[in-house]
Amino acid sequence: MRIGMPINHGGGFRENVAALGDYEKAGLDIVFVPEAYSFDAISQLGFIAARTEHLEIASGILQIYTRTPTLTAMTAAGLDHVSDGRFTLGLGASGPQVIEGFHGQPYTAPLGRTREIVEICRSVWRREKVTYEGRNYQIPLPPGHGTGLGKPLKLIDRPVRERIPIMLAAIGPKNVALAAEIAEGWMPIFFHPEKAGSVWGPALAEGSARRDPELGTLDVVVSAPLAVGEDVDDLIDLARPQLALYIGGMGARGRNFYNALACRYGYEAEATTIQDLYLSGRKEEAAAMVPAELLRAISLIGPASRVAERVQAFRAAGVTTLQVTPVAPDPRQRLTDMEMLKAMVS
Repeated sequence: MRIGMPINHGGGFRENVAALGDYEKAGLDIVFVPEAYSFDAISQLGFIAARTEHLEIASGILQIYTRTPTLTAMTAAGLDHVSDGRFTLGLGASGPQVIEGFHGQPYTAPLGRTREIVEICRSVWRREKVTYEGRNYQIPLPPGHGTGLGKPLKLIDRPVRERIPIMLAAIGPKNVALAAEIAEGWMPIFFHPEKAGSVWGPALAEGSARRDPELGTLDVVVSAPLAVGEDVDDLIDLARPQLALYIGGMGARGRNFYNALACRYGYEAEATTIQDLYLSGRKEEAAAMVPAELLRAISLIGPASRVAERVQAFRAAGVTTLQVTPVAPDPRQRLTDMEMLKAMVS
């Protein structure tokens, strides 16, 4: 089981990157940089690649609507080049609130677009002349579109690898099945080990049945806050605002994928209340309604014995990469917690 950690691109980014060497010594294997509607992830990942030598790096995630498929492939190849083959391309559809509200792009055909982008990326990395006739992407543009002067081209530079790993963020049944079918990795959100099988098991089985054996075993990448100690239980509350944001405010009524996930976990009443409160502007009250049971299930927080039990629960549910956020107030304790986690997963 690998250990990963996200690096946010806001305040303190340089300081966080400077500490990566210590975290690597403590057991960190891979670092993820998200991309929402703040700074782009690519510039930050390039900075990390230049400041590290062995850590794997990953976008966690790039939204599929924000770049053309070939630019996505070029970007991944470029990061893999400057990192000497340490990059994983994390992709996801995000949601209409961000894609239409911030990027001004219609949120259409997320499944079809994802499949086509993956196919185009792998063609680019193989340095094939890119010709693609999909429902969502046509390369070159077909007759009657544009100037008519486009012609098939291949990537000029030779990538470090012609098969850069792809990780798909997915929580809906069809998206999860697609990830299990075509990607090297899958990144769910708010992963509840004891309920994951009933919620995602059928979709994973469906996609795995169509999976190319050359892809290898699906890397299941799960996020969790981390704190080890006898008096750290209250730190689970640090995750409340994020869950309230996603369950309550990341989308509209009837079109919130994260709210639907909470319902599938069995928290229908709580999810409805959180959304009602959040959308009415009562965010703190919404956060207070996030079930403590859910917070504990998705966390690695508590005495060492409990954290070890949760690690085994994640392992039993098929998790292969734990992307943890150390939340202890003391930076030195965060490193100690990482060391303890490394011992547990080894």
